[in-house]
Amino acid sequence: MHPHTHTHTHTHTHTHTHTHTHTYVFTVCGSYPGRRRKDTPPLLMMFPCPMCKKDVELGEKGLTDCLRNLTLERIVERYKQSVSVGIMAVMCQFCKPPQPLEASKGCADCKANFCNECFKLYHPWGTPRAQHEHILPTHNFRPKVLVCPEHEQERLQFYCRACQRLLCSLCKLRRVHSGHKVLPIAQAYQTLKEKITKEMNFVLANQETVQMQIGQLEGAITQMELNSSVAQEKLLAVVEQLREALAERQAALAAALEDSRARRAEVLEVQLQEKRSLLEDAGLVNYTHELLKENDQPCFVQAARVTHYRLTKAIEHLQSFSLSADPSFRHFQMDGSREHREICNMEFIRAPLAPVIDTQKTLAYDQLYLCWRLPQDSAPAWHYSVEYQRRVGGAGSVWGGVRTEGKGPNSTGGWLRIDDVGGTSAVIDRLEMDSVYVLRVRGCNKAGFGEYSEEVYLHTPPAPVLAFCLDSRWGLHADRLALGKGQTYARSVPGLALLQAADRTLTSCHLTSDLLVADLSITQGRHYWACSVEPGSYLVKVGVGLEAKLQEWFHLPQDMASPRYDPDSGHDSGAEDAQDSPPPFCFLTMGMGKILLPHQGMTHPSGNPLTTPLPPRLGVCLDFDKGRVTFYDAHSLRMLWEGPVDCSAPVCPAFCFIGGGALQLQELVANRSVEQAPPRRVTIQTRATNLCN
Repeated sequence: MHPHTHTHTHTHTHTHTHTHTHTYVFTVCGSYPGRRRKDTPPLLMMFPCPMCKKDVELGEKGLTDCLRNLTLERIVERYKQSVSVGIMAVMCQFCKPPQPLEASKGCADCKANFCNECFKLYHPWGTPRAQHEHILPTHNFRPKVLVCPEHEQERLQFYCRACQRLLCSLCKLRRVHSGHKVLPIAQAYQTLKEKITKEMNFVLANQETVQMQIGQLEGAITQMELNSSVAQEKLLAVVEQLREALAERQAALAAALEDSRARRAEVLEVQLQEKRSLLEDAGLVNYTHELLKENDQPCFVQAARVTHYRLTKAIEHLQSFSLSADPSFRHFQMDGSREHREICNMEFIRAPLAPVIDTQKTLAYDQLYLCWRLPQDSAPAWHYSVEYQRRVGGAGSVWGGVRTEGKGPNSTGGWLRIDDVGGTSAVIDRLEMDSVYVLRVRGCNKAGFGEYSEEVYLHTPPAPVLAFCLDSRWGLHADRLALGKGQTYARSVPGLALLQAADRTLTSCHLTSDLLVADLSITQGRHYWACSVEPGSYLVKVGVGLEAKLQEWFHLPQDMASPRYDPDSGHDSGAEDAQDSPPPFCFLTMGMGKILLPHQGMTHPSGNPLTTPLPPRLGVCLDFDKGRVTFYDAHSLRMLWEGPVDCSAPVCPAFCFIGGGALQLQELVANRSVEQAPPRRVTIQTRATNLCN
């Protein structure tokens, strides 16, 4: 309950409390929008509460269905009497004029004010009136007890904790309160009073903390005002720079326009003078008339050459007349719509939005690799800050869980931070094995740090990561197995013999099995590695086996299975259930997007084989000292199956292909971070010292 209270100082006012425990003066609420007038009301009436900004359901009776807050009215009455002593007296209502006396008592039952003599007169000793409750004089008489607004004359004797409403004995029997915890009003009164007393004592005992927080708030307000003034000055400076740049640009464009006008005016003026010279009484025509009067032939020829040239040019210009300059200025039109839109859309720099974690690329292997991206409508980020911490409890089931709380109860310490991350990925090393880490990231630019991303949970491997490659020295059949660059990728393809056999017959062909092992063997300790099997693979086996037994099985004819050792160690058939010695091989069979879980080691074996969808990455953990191998969903580190294996000699990771298929060993995060090209960086001409302003 969070009662916000609005009071009114008028004498004749009633305060009412609606279902959200907010209290208002009835005369004020009566004129508030949403109150039903004389029009036909709906069955449910909503009242917009200004305090909680929510619509409150009032019911058919509207505000009259709300209970009066008599406690608040009494507090207001006591306050008014304390501040109005000697200023406004309450007069006796029964004294005869012309001089009524000042009232000394008020009767809550009669709802009237009396002087001492009138009170004794109207409340004779030995009569029921003598039992009336007398109070201080007042202009606002309240009921002695709260009564139910739905059942008149029924006192409110119960309190429903679920609905947080006072109930009468009849309301308690309603179906709407069935199953609710309903307390007697005395018990609710005592419980609530004890809680409020404890809370008040706590507040009073922490007055120093309150004063300190008040000081912090006052300092924050002062700092806020100062920072807003600085921001206002920067805004004015930026706008002034834009004005200066606009004025400079306007002057440059106006100068270019004036220069073009002057050149065109000069050219047109020259052409105009040429045309005017062709008029009858102009200079060139008059000169030509006088020239034709010359009879001396040598002198005429000498002077007529220039005149002839000028007349020829004038006739050409006369016959093909065109303006020597364009007067339209079509090429000097301005389109400021783009700049206008940019100015209208000019806003304050926004901090980057919360980054989105890429859960497909984010993983925990030898190191933690976190990858993210910004939303499309986010402001760019100059750099990022990555935070992480180790959590205890509830490890594997929360991988990738989206949580937004701060420091949780299961955290082992504060947040560790990696600052100034330039790209959209980060690598975190020196972590503890078999632990859950929670990570989050946020971007930063000139506007400061943005919101945190959703927290992502990563489970580190249960053992040190084993780095190895696929060994191609075991007589690899190049026509059936192809290794990729770095020998961490393998693909099984139909060999030439299988193609020839399929070409000669229409019946089914015998599939061969091809074995691949690691280029190292394990002799002690616990080790973990992961790989990805292509979902469309026909049949692939992933597991471990004794190095000597693998070599012995590998050198058998490839078109038949070993009569001594089954590559699947007999888990599918239960052939070794009676044997005490662990099998030399332990494989998990998968194909066409599913994994076959052997019966051995399962808690509830059944007649039908158990399968599970193939995870994006499969993890294998070998405990050499205990002779146990465990298969995991490497994405969530959920255990899929566990079985025994003979570890009396060196053991190798092994992979078997039957039919077409492909797998990829998980690349070490350390190698990935070194080999990947550095992210592109954009140089922004802004000082980094402004990030926290």
